[in-house]
Amino acid sequence: MPWNRLERLDQLSEIIEESKNQTVVIYKHSTRCSISSMALNRLERNWTEEGNQLKIYYLDLIRFREVSNAVAEQFGVQHESPQAIVIKNGKAVHHSSHMSIDYDAMLKLL
Repeated sequence: MPWNRLERLDQLSEIIEESKNQTVVIYKHSTRCSISSMALNRLERNWTEEGNQLKIYYLDLIRFREVSNAVAEQFGVQHESPQAIVIKNGKAVHHSSHMSIDYDAMLKLL
């Protein structure tokens, strides 16, 4: 799975620009939560080559809480963990959390 790390606030403007040409997913992960680990494992197990059309970012929200808060504010979604936010043309077009995170739903938004 081609993870990109989201660790800096200035990356958000890059993500907005990237989302104008490619669908972007931000996966917010808590390293302290077993449900978050299960959701991450499920996402990685289901990943296929088709998913490489998505640019996917991994955000460790424990280490980078300020970035996590900025993501929620920038894209107008309530913070949850784990959480997947799909971004197209600079806007969140889908978000899900916990065991509702669905790889196939992300692919349908390509």
